[in-house]
Amino acid sequence: MRVRVVSWNVNGLRACAGKGFGEFLEGSGVDVLGVQEVRALPEQLPPEVRDPAGWHTCFVAAERRGYSGVGLFSRVCPDRVETSLGEPRFDTEGRLVIARFGKLVVANAYFPKGSGKERDNSRVEYKLDFYRAVFDRLQTLRRRHPVLVLGDYNTAHTELDLARPKDNVKNSGFLPEERAELDRWLAAGWVDTFRARHPDAPGHYTWWRQWGGAREKNVGWRIDYVLASPSAMRLVRDAFIWPDVTGSDHCPVGVDIDL
Repeated sequence: MRVRVVSWNVNGLRACAGKGFGEFLEGSGVDVLGVQEVRALPEQLPPEVRDPAGWHTCFVAAERRGYSGVGLFSRVCPDRVETSLGEPRFDTEGRLVIARFGKLVVANAYFPKGSGKERDNSRVEYKLDFYRAVFDRLQTLRRRHPVLVLGDYNTAHTELDLARPKDNVKNSGFLPEERAELDRWLAAGWVDTFRARHPDAPGHYTWWRQWGGAREKNVGWRIDYVLASPSAMRLVRDAFIWPDVTGSDHCPVGVDIDL
C-alpha cells in the first residue's frame, strides 16, 4: 500500500487556512501530514481545520499563546500517540507529537530556533538539548519500528542546503555545532530521505525570508526534512520538496512509502 507522508511548517495555521490549506489537504494525496508552528490553541482553529471530514487530528499547543505548536492530520486513526518528552522545558513549548500506525512510527517535530529574541544565538544550547532528547526517544523506538522523523529542523546541514552559506556561518541555523548534531544523527544511521534521492542537487530549499523577493529569487534554506531510520528507509519510494505550494514561508516536504 502506497502512503504519502508530508511535513509543512505552516507559519500560523489560522493564517494558512485562509491561503488554501484546506485545498492542499484534500488535493495533495497526503495520508499523514505533520504541521509545525501552528501558533494557536485547538479551540482557536476554524472547525474545518480542527476537525476536517475524513481526517483524524491531534494538536499539541505551547503554553505561551501564539507560539510554536504542532499538529498531525491522518486518514487513519493512530494506534498510539505521544506528546511528551517528560521534560517540562520542552513539553511546555508544544514541539512534538509521535504517532504509531501499525508498524510505522511518525514523529512530527518543530525543532527550536537557536537565535533567541536578541538574535545572539542564546537559544542554541536549548535547541541542541531538544535535538538530543528527541534523538534518545527515537533511538529507542527504532529498535522495534520503522520511524520517520519529519519537521522543521531549523538547521541547514551542508553548504548545499542554503543559498548563501558564507554569509551565515555565524548565524543560528548554520552554526558548526548545529550541523554537527545532524551529522551525529546521520552517523547513527538516520537517513536524509531527500538527499538520499538527490545527493548533489543544488537549489532545493524549503524556507525563504518574506522580504526582498527571496522566494522569487530562490534565496532560501533547506531546513525541513524527513529523516528515516534504516528500516523505514527501505520503505521509501520517493522523496520530494514542493516549492510551488504557497501559504507559508516554508513549503511542504515529504516521502512516498510502501507499507
